[in-house]
Amino acid sequence: MVTIFRPPKGSTEEVSDLERKTPPDVSIRSLTSPEELTAVRDLERLIWKNDDPVPIHHTVASVKNGGLVLGAYMDHILVGFQYSFAGFDGKKAYLCSHTLGIHPAYRKQGIGEKLKWAQKKEALEKGYDRIIWTYDPLETVNGYLNLHKLGGTCSVYMVDAYGDMPDELNAGIPSDRLLVEWRIRGGPDAVPFPGREDPPPLPSEQNRLIDTADGVPLGVNLDPEKKAETLFIPVPANFQQIKQQTPEVAKKWRIMVRQAFTHCFQRHWMAVDLIRSQQHKNLCFYVLRKGRS
Repeated sequence: MVTIFRPPKGSTEEVSDLERKTPPDVSIRSLTSPEELTAVRDLERLIWKNDDPVPIHHTVASVKNGGLVLGAYMDHILVGFQYSFAGFDGKKAYLCSHTLGIHPAYRKQGIGEKLKWAQKKEALEKGYDRIIWTYDPLETVNGYLNLHKLGGTCSVYMVDAYGDMPDELNAGIPSDRLLVEWRIRGGPDAVPFPGREDPPPLPSEQNRLIDTADGVPLGVNLDPEKKAETLFIPVPANFQQIKQQTPEVAKKWRIMVRQAFTHCFQRHWMAVDLIRSQQHKNLCFYVLRKGRS
């Protein structure tokens, strides 16, 4: 099935979301043939600069059994993709969103967001209620998309989730991940915590869990967890740059962010947003509120 972002009149709310978010020069479609999936493999190899892409026989089998591969095209050129496979937690099926990548020459044009809205539409048509995926909590562009724009939430922190990863983006640091849950169908379960619509208070020394100076983490301070209604975990706005220039600072960020999240998630806090700060331009802040226990 081909998904073109020119929804007809009278279409569903999900389709109108796509119409609003997608310019006419980007088209998204579902990919199923070995030839199309070979192009996805080649793009994956280019993006991550490694020789370990998802095998074609795996993606072919996946799309025949509840999975999904979407391709983003500009001028008939494949510039991005999203790969998901079917998952099961022992009670219900869900869609596991495994990889999303954009060609380096086409980034910062909102193509990743467009792929996620298309993924939501296709997942709803397949009967899914939920999409899950992981991402590095220190990659704030991804965090801003996953939580702030899409409305996903996080309550699981995975320490060194994938072990050693030798690719350019992940090499040299533990592969910690946040697990995102995106409830895509309407109803009371679509909002698993109160107050999502309320704007958070501004980060202050009284509700921040990591002390910083000039973009460098100084230490974890867990005292606010006992009394604040909203918590903030600061993260660097430019983690890849820090990792290249001062690897020891990057590792400090990894360990301190790990400590803050694991402490809060064990006490039923939930990450509900990632915000940018005008006051601290070298930082972003995760917003945490109490979820369901």
